[in-house]
Amino acid sequence: MTDKTMKTQAGQAAEKIVQAQIGRSLWDDAWARLKANRAAMASFVVLFLIAMACFFGPMLTGHQYDTVYRNYVKVPSSLTAYPRDDEIAPALEKVLKQARFTADSVEIAEKQVVVKVSSKREINEKAVRYFDRSDLFKDAAFSDFSEDGKSATVTAKIDRMHFYFGTDANGRDLLTRTLIAGRISLIIGLLASGVALLIGVTYGSLSGYFGGRVDLIMMRVVDVLYSLPFIFFVILLVVFFGRNFILMFIAVGAVEWLDMARIVRGQTLSIKRQEYVLAAEAMGVGAGGILKRHIIPNTLGPVVIFVTLLVPKVILLESFLSFLGLGVQEPMTSWGVLISEGARNLQGASWMLIFPSIFLTATLFALNFIGDGLRDALDPKDR
Repeated sequence: MTDKTMKTQAGQAAEKIVQAQIGRSLWDDAWARLKANRAAMASFVVLFLIAMACFFGPMLTGHQYDTVYRNYVKVPSSLTAYPRDDEIAPALEKVLKQARFTADSVEIAEKQVVVKVSSKREINEKAVRYFDRSDLFKDAAFSDFSEDGKSATVTAKIDRMHFYFGTDANGRDLLTRTLIAGRISLIIGLLASGVALLIGVTYGSLSGYFGGRVDLIMMRVVDVLYSLPFIFFVILLVVFFGRNFILMFIAVGAVEWLDMARIVRGQTLSIKRQEYVLAAEAMGVGAGGILKRHIIPNTLGPVVIFVTLLVPKVILLESFLSFLGLGVQEPMTSWGVLISEGARNLQGASWMLIFPSIFLTATLFALNFIGDGLRDALDPKDR
C-alpha cells in the first residue's frame, strides 16, 4: 500500500469522524424524509409548473384576457389555427354584403384573400373598416380602381389565431383566461393564508403564554367569532366596501385565522412548560423575547402543515363565493368564476368547464400532498 493511498484513507476516516461529531439537525432529517416522499416532491414540481404557467403564460398566448372575438364565440379547443378553410368564404360573403359590394371574382389563398368588387356607387376607401371589423381578416386595402371608381380590388390578410382551450360564451380565449384566473386564485389563497398566519400565530401564542384570565377572555372572543356565519360576514363586507379583489382575501383571512389561533394556543400551552422556557424566564428574559425566540419558532412545524392545507381551503372558498356571485367580478376572473360559467354551458361547450377544473383540481391535489409530506417529515412519530 502506497503512502498516497494511506493518506487518502486516513483523510476519509477523519472526515467521517467529523461528520459523526457534527451530526444532522432536525431540519436536515425532516428535509431528508421529505425528499424521500415521492408524492410530495412531485406535487412541488406540479405546483411550480402551474404557478409559472399562470404568471408568465398569458404573455405567450397571443391574446388578452378581456379581448372579445365576436366571430369566435364558443369555438371548441383545437391545435389547428382558426379560421378553418370552410369558414373563410361565408365570412367573406358576409363582409361584402355589409359593405354592399358585389364580388366579381374571389381568390382565397393560405394567408390572404383577393376580391374584385363592384358597387352601384363610387367606392369609398373607408369601406375597408368592414373587413377590419371581422376577426378573420386584417390589413385590408383597395387597389386597381376603375376610372369611374365603382370597381376595385380588395386584398386582405387572413388572421390566423389559435385557441388551444377554445373560447367562452363571449368569444374570449379560454387559455388566457384560465391562466389569469390561476393568478387570482393563487394570490387570494396565499394572501388570505398569510393574513390568517399573521393574526392566528400572534393571537394564539399570546393567549397560550399568558394563560389565566387573559386566555379565557381571548378564547371567548374566538368562540363568538366562530358563531358568526361566514357567508353572512362576507355579505356584510360586500355591502359596506363593495366587491373588489382586496376584499376577498381580507374576508377569508379574517375568518380562517380562528383555527390557526387554536392550534398555536395548544402548542404554546405545551411549550411554555419546557425546561428551556423556564430557564429563559429565570434568566430574566421578557415575555416578548420568549415568544419571539422560543414559543413561536417551536410552533412552526404544525403551523406550516396547517398553512399548506389552508391554501387549498381558501381557494375553494373563493371559488364558492365566485360561484355565488360574491367574489371576483368581470372582466377579471378566477377559477371559481370560470367553473361557474362552464357549469352553465356544460351541454354545448364542455371545454369551458373541463380546463379550469383540471387546473383547480391539480392545484388542490398538489397542495394536499405537500401538506401530507410535511406532516410526515416534521412529525416522524406519526409514521
